[in-house]
Amino acid sequence: MRFVVTCTALATLWAGVAGGGSAGAVPPRPEAVGGSWVWPMASHVLTAPYEAPATRYTAGHRGIDLEASPGAVVSAPADAVVRFSGVVVDRPVLTLDHGGGVLSSYEPVVSELPVGAVVGRGAVVGVVASGAHCDGMCLHVGVRVAGEYVSPLLFFGRVAPAVLLPLGTG
Repeated sequence: MRFVVTCTALATLWAGVAGGGSAGAVPPRPEAVGGSWVWPMASHVLTAPYEAPATRYTAGHRGIDLEASPGAVVSAPADAVVRFSGVVVDRPVLTLDHGGGVLSSYEPVVSELPVGAVVGRGAVVGVVASGAHCDGMCLHVGVRVAGEYVSPLLFFGRVAPAVLLPLGTG
């Protein structure tokens, strides 16, 4: 199943960044917006889109899911430092720090890299395992900017710019 991002969904992307902050707060703007990252896997078929939660504490899908099988190689989308590599609850997670408050996380990913390891764009960082919410059938990719989740598609260049149209002829 493939998904199309609509203008409404695009507006929701940035609305979700504020994540329950004060009304009128300007969300942090990721430096990598515009698609400067490479995909973490050779195949990047989207199986579940980013869905911003209404507030920081409500349900949502704080990342995207890419079609994947256990054993698939996962690469760094951009230069980074390994921030975390281990198990969270019941699944292996890898988190990369790209600097400027931008973190990317991948699950379920098993990695031999130690915390503090420097990785370059395109470097192999691990392999897809099993145990994620889609149980071995996907790679979940999440991105946080200044601690708030944003759509990873902003970094992979898959979100088309919004075009505002006039409401009527007046």
